[in-house]
Amino acid sequence: MLTREQALDLFRADDLIGIGMEADALRRKLHPGGVVTYIIDRNINYTNVCTEYCSFCAFYRPKGHKEGYLQSHESIFQRIQETIELGGTGVLMQGGLHPDLKIEWYEDLFRAIKRRFKIHLHCLSAPEVTNIAEVSGISLRDTIARLRDSGLDSIPGGGAEILDDAVRYRISRLKCGTDEWMAVHRTAHQLGMRTTATMMFGCGETLEQRMNHFDLIRNLQEETGGFTAFIPWTFQRENTSLGRFVKEEATAVEYLKTLAISRLYLPNVLNVQSSWVTQGLKTCQVGLRFGGNDVGSIMIEENVVSAAGARNHATEEDLRHMIRDAGFTPKQRDTLYRTYFLN
Repeated sequence: MLTREQALDLFRADDLIGIGMEADALRRKLHPGGVVTYIIDRNINYTNVCTEYCSFCAFYRPKGHKEGYLQSHESIFQRIQETIELGGTGVLMQGGLHPDLKIEWYEDLFRAIKRRFKIHLHCLSAPEVTNIAEVSGISLRDTIARLRDSGLDSIPGGGAEILDDAVRYRISRLKCGTDEWMAVHRTAHQLGMRTTATMMFGCGETLEQRMNHFDLIRNLQEETGGFTAFIPWTFQRENTSLGRFVKEEATAVEYLKTLAISRLYLPNVLNVQSSWVTQGLKTCQVGLRFGGNDVGSIMIEENVVSAAGARNHATEEDLRHMIRDAGFTPKQRDTLYRTYFLN
């Protein structure tokens, strides 16, 4: 397992291909079958009303804004039905931090979904969970337990950005801090739920701050084993206030190097996802030789990253073709990275 200093040396090194080859060798060891996975699911953004005003976000609207919305149950049911008809196995439902939605609203929604559909609910980022606890006046543990009991199956890694409070204060000072993000995922793992870990980089953080993020994920995984995957992606600056200060987005080279180092530094997280949403299909394909063993979702619907300027789109056949052309066997998975019952 790489040390922190070894990882920093790799970040500073010019040998991109050598780093990629090391990551590829570890990927082959962890995933010897030559399979690269993907999922058919849908991002449902149930509300864009948010109190946090993060500088990297072009999606949110303040309460009372004419463009603010809260989707009805029927609208959400319709989107889930469409997802199932397209072969989808899950929904990733996230939204803004709505100041008026208490836990009962989520419990009612999840129970209603589970009564109607056989679908995996991968919902609510850590900031949303902490907001629900705060608005509802209950503990974090009780919040997660009640959400689980009403139908929540797993928690996505959104809201992590960079797990370093100096960075968070600069780009999202009203959102939950590093300790709170970690507490949500630790508590979920303790309650038997799996979660994913993400990292949004290229927002002006230092390499040391990026490593702080890696260290926290690696240490929590050692403690709980609850992360199914690590998903790094790059800050999209268009339409965001932070974009005025971060003049250039991370390059494909920086993305591939960070992807490879994440694979090498997190051998205890089985899956590492290569991103086509922010990087495009070609860079995502190269990422499969830089440690990535999964390409994420076909993204039937996505509103947050696209609001910040991401313009990439892909069908299931696009992803399967990309995976085959990279020399791998494409296989559909579910949210927990199980493939045995799918094509």
